[in-house]
Amino acid sequence: MDHYSVVIRDLPAEERPRERLARYGPEALSNAELLAILLRVGSRGESAVGLAQRLLSERGGLRGIATATVESLSAIPGVGLAKAAQLKAAFELGKRLAATTDVDRPTIGNPADAANLVMEDLRYRDQECFLAIFLDVRNRVLGLRIITTGSLSKNIIHPRELFKEAVSRSSASLIVCHNHPSGDPTPSEEDRQLTRRLVEAGELMGIPVLDHLVIGAGRFVSLKEKGLM
Repeated sequence: MDHYSVVIRDLPAEERPRERLARYGPEALSNAELLAILLRVGSRGESAVGLAQRLLSERGGLRGIATATVESLSAIPGVGLAKAAQLKAAFELGKRLAATTDVDRPTIGNPADAANLVMEDLRYRDQECFLAIFLDVRNRVLGLRIITTGSLSKNIIHPRELFKEAVSRSSASLIVCHNHPSGDPTPSEEDRQLTRRLVEAGELMGIPVLDHLVIGAGRFVSLKEKGLM
């Protein structure tokens, strides 16, 4: 049998993802069809939709693709560097869009406001990342910064690293966040101890820590709301 690269236009018109998107909207398409539009062509003897389905299966769904490196995606038969770069670019744009608001400097009025800024970034990481949201006197966001990246189950952060960054940004206050790769945002005893250390350091520095958010799979816990500050 001759091998060839199957492109989306080789599919019947009613099965082409691009045409289906234009007619019914992106919400009507499956994950595999949306990925196929990005991939454009398949591999030898495999349509773009087939390649997308294989990618989803081998990487464990969209989350696995989103967190994979360009190198690991490129190594999958039928993908290569160009397609891997297209996929990573699409996921990065989606992540950035999810973190933006209609104003340049959003104001944090409650824990959910802060969680919405960092959720899409932290929830898919397979290592614990400790991130800080730096605020001005009106609780407007000055910036976000990942301070440290830890192991799969433990993240070590020293107050000196956090407040050095806060001082350099002239922060009036800050909110700290970190993810639980397990997906369960329940604060551990280590999380509580770390929070107490950072709150004490913030009081000494005159830069209060307003909250500590633990990010899980689509949900979060505010230690302030739980009375654990």
